[in-house]
Amino acid sequence: MTEEKVHIEKELEPILRKIPDPEIPVLSILDLGVVREARLDGKKASVKITPTYSGCPAMDVIGDDIVTALTQAGYEAKVDLILAPAWSTDWITETGRKALEDYGIAPPMDASADKRALLGEEKLVKCPQCGSTQTHLVSQFGSTACKALFKCDDCQEPFDYFKCLI
Repeated sequence: MTEEKVHIEKELEPILRKIPDPEIPVLSILDLGVVREARLDGKKASVKITPTYSGCPAMDVIGDDIVTALTQAGYEAKVDLILAPAWSTDWITETGRKALEDYGIAPPMDASADKRALLGEEKLVKCPQCGSTQTHLVSQFGSTACKALFKCDDCQEPFDYFKCLI
């Protein structure tokens, strides 16, 4: 996989960093990796975002939140939705992965481990509550389409696992 270039103007970064993902509020839209570009031309800000999933309902909210935040900061804002390249869980920052786990959502694994776990072949998903890898898939879909529902066999707690997409 090639590393995708992201350009965020330094003046816009602190504003965008404060905008949470509406479905996972512990993640900023920057840590989730949906902001692919944020450029300035004077007081005109142009932001490009990529959905985590095709048809993700959160993208309209994210776009509106970006416009609101940038307008409040004195910028004229424009947000464009871009579909290529497709979003990847590789774009979630390390800070974002840690925030997911601290929030009780198992962060995405690599693609081959994810496939085995979601097919029930191996118990690889680490419980974010107790750290055990003795877990099992309950449902392919958790609280949102981008997550699967797992249960820990040791602490008996259910938890979401953020599915890997590459």
